[in-house]
Amino acid sequence: MSKVAFVGVGRMGANMARHLQLDCGHDVTAVFDVNKMASAEIAAELGAKDCGSLLEVTEAAEIIFTVVTNDDAMRAIFLHDGDNLFSEEASGKTFINCATLSPGIHKEVYEAGKEVGAHVLEGAMASSISQAREGKLFLMIGGDQGIFAQHKEILDQLSINLRLCGPIGKAAEVKALVNMVMNINTAALAEGLGLADAMGLDLQMVCDIFAQTGANSRVLETDSEDMIDRDHECWFSAEHAAKDSGIAAALAEGAGISLPVNDATKAQYDKMVDVGLGELDKSGIAELTFKGRGPSA
Repeated sequence: MSKVAFVGVGRMGANMARHLQLDCGHDVTAVFDVNKMASAEIAAELGAKDCGSLLEVTEAAEIIFTVVTNDDAMRAIFLHDGDNLFSEEASGKTFINCATLSPGIHKEVYEAGKEVGAHVLEGAMASSISQAREGKLFLMIGGDQGIFAQHKEILDQLSINLRLCGPIGKAAEVKALVNMVMNINTAALAEGLGLADAMGLDLQMVCDIFAQTGANSRVLETDSEDMIDRDHECWFSAEHAAKDSGIAAALAEGAGISLPVNDATKAQYDKMVDVGLGELDKSGIAELTFKGRGPSA
């Protein structure tokens, strides 16, 4: 079994750490988070060191998972001029980066890792908090095939479906597409149900018909009830949805194509953030599409 550390122990990172130690027998030796309350809690639960520096994290483990919020946070933990994960202790160690970020930052970190003799993989996730705890993530991997093969066992323990997408950056590209389509489906469902409600239709009947026709989607299964009941407990925030739709928009610009539906979806999620709804679950986009809802209602 491996000595493992985690940087970023919010709901996803903490549940991945729990699964690897409590269910798989790995030794989670160290954790780090800018939210010191979160890191202290999971450190106490697992008997890990709550590190005060990133150098301590690298020293304490063979495999370091990172689950951070955005590209800036990724740069801060790997590329900062001061304390960062790529210390002299990083040589020969493996860093598996699991957040939804731009392909460019994954490539930057990969190249910086090579300079210090570290191995770097992407581990893009398309799953929920409960799936992280159960080891049932859908993991998309980017990186060198040989390094992937060396770590396939621990990646399999975290996932129910594991795919090597190609060299570094490719997993982030695929994940951007996954979240782009998911966000579009969510926005479309919110508009469909909002219009149905405005016309006085029975929403359960509408959902039943959607499920049996071309309007069916995974989002219908996961979000329709929450949209109707206004239950927007956060599993995947509107703020993150806006960020990820933005990643897709940047990729489209680089590829020289336009994505008008993605752009419209991003505008809706940006509006949620602007009016103070960014911490709601992505299903909260229905607050913008149902009559009589929203911050001004």
